[in-house]
Amino acid sequence: MILNAIGEGSKMTSGKSGANGMGEASPSQRIDARIKELGDWRGETLARARDLIRQADPHVVEEWKWRGVPVWEHAGIICTGETYKDKVKLTFAKGAALEDPSRPFNASLDGNVRRAIDIHEGDKIDEEALIALIRAAVALNTNARSQKKKARSA
Repeated sequence: MILNAIGEGSKMTSGKSGANGMGEASPSQRIDARIKELGDWRGETLARARDLIRQADPHVVEEWKWRGVPVWEHAGIICTGETYKDKVKLTFAKGAALEDPSRPFNASLDGNVRRAIDIHEGDKIDEEALIALIRAAVALNTNARSQKKKARSA
C-alpha cells in the first residue's frame, strides 16, 4: 500500500513563477491557500504528497484546474490532488498504464485509464512507493511525447 509516514509538508513553488502580474494568484499560491484553508489532516496530507511529488520530479509544474483542483504536470498530467470530507485522493491520469508493484492504487481500479490512491485520516504515505509512482508517470508522459515527435518527423 502507498501508506507509510505522513510528515509535515513544505512549501513548493510552481514551475511558473509568481502571480500573473494581474493580481491573480499563481497555481502554487492557490495550492498553498487550499492547504491552509483545510487546516486539518487533509491539508497536512495534501502538503506531504505535494512535497513528495516535488522530490520525485524537481521539474514538475503545478497547475490549478477545474475550479479548484491542484494538478501536477510534466509533459502532461501526472496526477491531481483532490480533497474530500473523508479522504485526499491522488488521481493519476494514466494510472492504468503504470506498473503497480507496491500496490499503491486502492481506488478507481475498474477504469481503463485512471487509477487513484485514497488516503484517509490516520493513513500513512509510503513515501518510496509514491515517489516511484510519480517517476514512472513522468517517464510514461515523456516517452509518449517523444514517440509523438518521432511519428510526426517520420
